[in-house]
Amino acid sequence: MISIRKYLILILISTGLGICNVNAQNRVLIPMDGSQTNHLKAYGVIFNHLGEGATGQWLLNYRGGSFLTTDEHDIIRKARVRNVSIEIISQADASGLIDEVENPGVNMASVNLEAAPKIAVYTPPGALPWDDAVTLVLDYAEIPYNTVYDREVLSGELSEYDWLHLHHEDFTGQFGKFWAMYRNSPWYIKQVQDKRDLARELGYEKVSTLKLDIVHEIRDFVGNGGFMFAMCSATDTFDIALAAEGMDIIPREIDGSPIDPEVNSRLNFDQTFAFENFEVITDPYEYEHATIDIEVDLDRISESLDFFTLFDFSAKWDPVPTMLTQNHVNSLRGFYGQATAFQRSKVKSSAVILAESPGRDQVKYVHGNYGSGTFTFYGGHDPEDYTHRVGDPPTDLSLHPNSPGYRLILNNILFPAAEKKKKQT
Repeated sequence: MISIRKYLILILISTGLGICNVNAQNRVLIPMDGSQTNHLKAYGVIFNHLGEGATGQWLLNYRGGSFLTTDEHDIIRKARVRNVSIEIISQADASGLIDEVENPGVNMASVNLEAAPKIAVYTPPGALPWDDAVTLVLDYAEIPYNTVYDREVLSGELSEYDWLHLHHEDFTGQFGKFWAMYRNSPWYIKQVQDKRDLARELGYEKVSTLKLDIVHEIRDFVGNGGFMFAMCSATDTFDIALAAEGMDIIPREIDGSPIDPEVNSRLNFDQTFAFENFEVITDPYEYEHATIDIEVDLDRISESLDFFTLFDFSAKWDPVPTMLTQNHVNSLRGFYGQATAFQRSKVKSSAVILAESPGRDQVKYVHGNYGSGTFTFYGGHDPEDYTHRVGDPPTDLSLHPNSPGYRLILNNILFPAAEKKKKQT
């Protein structure tokens, strides 16, 4: 017969275990609406939580695309240290929330997040973090990544990664078409020499030939299931290189050899990812690669009036574009780059337009499929630097923790974590 004392001890132990069990079943909601104190670091919190073996859900169109995950791996402390807003809810409330999101009558959906993707950034050795918006936000959000460049790409290292970002590279081999403005600048002279030295070291006579092989390797990476993201000049020059394969489109002033005659009548748009019906600009004094980019005229529109808007998609029927456009605002400030935005008439019908500038025939953000993988092109250089120029100071993202423009980049980085689950079902 059990004593009263032992009985009370068992009750206390049982109660304590019950309390522990209830706590263990709590869920963590990371809101992504206007209540979030640091949207950018919130992505890092959920990304690294997945990297530690946890799982979660991306609640599309619920409070700005919030995250629901498990209360483990010390996520509460890690979020609070980074000033990321969280809400601790019970398992019952979490189940009710999922039911609300999955209700057929609302434009919301729950997407499982299962594993953090392996991230690579294609960037030249010695590039500074603020040269590229993606590396800048990866560092700020504390999302781990590795860098690769031509040597690693040619050796097959892309197969080790799920997601690849293309630094603002000129894949046509024209060194950014900076020749007219900066041909006598020491930084430009060194950059050109470094690229030519690397090309020769890898067995190529011209940088353009090397870059075409790099484009082919990246194309195959995407075709085999990889996720590619590019901004600024890496968007249009990637497709230009594919369309102009086998032709010299580089002015003599830049590479020393003449341009192939009738080049614009021989471009092959069947090879490109996103763009078609464009012409290559062969004038070395014109700071454009092709007619894909919009005409930039800073005097035509005030910065305060320059914006682009995100398209609305069905969360249940079009989860991929919905994921890529999750945000706490629908209208975003515009920003320039070498490729600022894309002429709508040059975008293929097979590409999904994610954002545009209303009334200006400008597409800012496009997505599409190639083989088993996907690509996303985002025009402009830095979402928080309206007219970023050579030599401008770096953007301090601690001053922009809720940047909607940078959120679009981070949507793309997290997207493969959800896509992996989709492929398994």
